[in-house]
Amino acid sequence: MNNSTQTIRIGLFFILGLALLWVTFESLNGGRVFKQKGYTLTARFDNLKGLRDGDDVLMAGVRIGAVAQTRLAGRQAEAVLRIEPTIAIASDAVAMVAQSSLLGANHLEVAVGSPDVPRLEPGSVLKTRDTVDMNEVIAKLGSLGDRLEKVVTEIGQNLGGGEGGSLFTKIDRLVTDNGPKLTETVSNLQEITTKIRTGEGTLGHLVNDSKLHDELLASVGEIKGAATDARIFVANAQSILDQVKAGKGALGTLVFDEQTGNEIKITVKNLQDISTKLNSGQGTLGKLMNEDTLYRQAQGTLRKVDQMTDGLSDQGPITAVGVAAKSLF
Repeated sequence: MNNSTQTIRIGLFFILGLALLWVTFESLNGGRVFKQKGYTLTARFDNLKGLRDGDDVLMAGVRIGAVAQTRLAGRQAEAVLRIEPTIAIASDAVAMVAQSSLLGANHLEVAVGSPDVPRLEPGSVLKTRDTVDMNEVIAKLGSLGDRLEKVVTEIGQNLGGGEGGSLFTKIDRLVTDNGPKLTETVSNLQEITTKIRTGEGTLGHLVNDSKLHDELLASVGEIKGAATDARIFVANAQSILDQVKAGKGALGTLVFDEQTGNEIKITVKNLQDISTKLNSGQGTLGKLMNEDTLYRQAQGTLRKVDQMTDGLSDQGPITAVGVAAKSLF
């Protein structure tokens, strides 16, 4: 009887141990021992920052899955996520590794995303964003502490003294050596401020005389107007220059039209030929400009015309033809 009771007790303890082992295994594997449900997504990071298999995947603080596997993929690290079958993740959702506690536990935080975008299909790649690693922050804080310690040490050395004495000693020596100059400078500044306050000098008038202030503002306004006119003039000149460059207008055609340029060259050449002929006495106009024979003939003709008119006045209209013929021939 005692042996039977002992056997039963041993069996119960064995069954209880198996139950505890099963509960522990269930807890470590997210409550899924025999069959994992849901679909998988892949998240790629430069550094997983200690993310491990079985870590939670959270969205808005709610657990929606777990990290099924972590692995290397070339120069990046991948985390294979197993998401609950009832959870739909937007295609613009972004995942990042977040710290769960100060002890170093991490989880994967997934943003909710937009409601009007398509959902990720099983096996898709989830967008990711790198976060600050606490180890890097602590390392930077340590480096900053070293720098602060160095700065404090240098300040202490400067304040405490050295080859040239402490900082306060240097300041005292500077004030002592330049005391009269500082006093004179302060006195001059007081005199200047007094003159400004009483309205003396240009600056004093400018500060105290409202009329001068208004005139100055008017001058500034005129300067601004002139600057505006200058900008308009420059803009117009630029517009004209652009038109000339584009070959528009008479000047643009004259500058950039090859045919017009050739015609101008021909015209100039013709004028040069005409002037050469005139200078050399060629042609009627050239002879008229260079020879005095036509001039003398013209004078003789004019004298004959005068004689004809005199004869007409003496002999009357009847003998006009005979007088004209006699005068001419």
